[in-house]
Amino acid sequence: MNRRNIIKGIGGGMMASFFHNELFAATDNQFRVGACDWSINNTGNLGAMEMAKRIGLDGVQVSLGSAENNMHLRNKDVQQAYKALADIFKVGFTGLGIGELNNIPYKSDNRTDEWVSDSIDVAKALGVKVVLLAFFFNGDLKNDPKGQEVVIKKFRQVAPKAERLGITLGIESWLSAEEHMKIIDAVGSKAIKCYYDVANSLQMGYDIYKEIRWLGKQNQICEFHFKENGYLLGKGMVDFMEVRRCIDEIGYTGCVQIEGAVPEGRSMFESYLQNNEFVKGLLK
Repeated sequence: MNRRNIIKGIGGGMMASFFHNELFAATDNQFRVGACDWSINNTGNLGAMEMAKRIGLDGVQVSLGSAENNMHLRNKDVQQAYKALADIFKVGFTGLGIGELNNIPYKSDNRTDEWVSDSIDVAKALGVKVVLLAFFFNGDLKNDPKGQEVVIKKFRQVAPKAERLGITLGIESWLSAEEHMKIIDAVGSKAIKCYYDVANSLQMGYDIYKEIRWLGKQNQICEFHFKENGYLLGKGMVDFMEVRRCIDEIGYTGCVQIEGAVPEGRSMFESYLQNNEFVKGLLK
């Protein structure tokens, strides 16, 4: 079902009532397992909801959109189309992300100010608590103190809105735990935290188990990407049993998003069936 047909269906009374993400929050498990829409071959696409159902995920970390579609999830009709499919397939929204910031950087392009601000409203509308802000490629903050200063100033402007609506903006980057904390401390808002990707940090040579404990005990991790590069989860470089121990120690509960973790030559679908089974077994 394409977006036009879904929107038409909603307009014609396809749904008696709109989906409320809170319906999926009540679970015997303290964790909700989702996947990034870009990792399940549906970047910014409604098909992510059906794919999540097929995999058996609790939900999807959806993309706000792209520059090309003007961050389409800001539009109410697109939100309603996603909500309709969430209701049909009985999957939730486990997160929201702006991956386009990798191409059009928050640190240097003023268009992104509106995107980040509007993402807070979208998160509220979808019942999502965390917005992932990506800082890779063109948006990389590593060894860029001027870029970091710009981001700090922008965060100071948008953070009060995020605080007011109960939304956290998560920084995902190549920065170390200490470098993330310098930004967070400089902003001085509970709405700005670290979005922790275990594979990225391990690739940078950081002690991820030490970092998780250090950041987590300060309540500065808003969400996790469980990720491997070129391996299934549990078959690669990350010791996920130790990650689970870290999570228990810091008292984290909430959403865990699966990203990457597709071995060369393997299908995404078969890989994610196994990844989902692994994560849910790990977190039960």
